[in-house]
Amino acid sequence: MASTKRPEAQVGLMEGPAELPRKNGELVFEAPWEGRAFGLAVAMSERQHYAWEEFRQRLIAQIAEAEACGARSTYYERWLAALESLLVGQGMVTAEELDARTAEIAAGEREEHDHH
Repeated sequence: MASTKRPEAQVGLMEGPAELPRKNGELVFEAPWEGRAFGLAVAMSERQHYAWEEFRQRLIAQIAEAEACGARSTYYERWLAALESLLVGQGMVTAEELDARTAEIAAGEREEHDHH
C-alpha cells in the first residue's frame, strides 16, 4: 500500500541503509552538490514526478549494489545514482543527456555555484 504522507515527511522516517546521514539530528552535506541532489529528489517527488517510495527503493538498491561490489562511494553518490536511474527509467532524461551535462561540468563549461 502506498504511503499517503508527503515526501518531506517520509524523508525523516527513512531507516536502515537509506537512513540519511545526520549529526546532532541535523542533515549532513559534505559538499554543496549533495544538498542540491537531496533537494531535487524531494522536490520532484513532491511535484508527483514519482512516488517517494520508488526513489527510496532505488536508493536502497544502489547502496546494496555498491556494498556488494566493494565500491568506495559516499551516501550521496548513491543518492545521485538512484535519482539518475529513476529519471532515466521514467524517460525524464536520457543517459546521454546526463553524460553530456557531467562532461560540461567536468570541463568547467558549467560552473557550480555555492548558493547559501
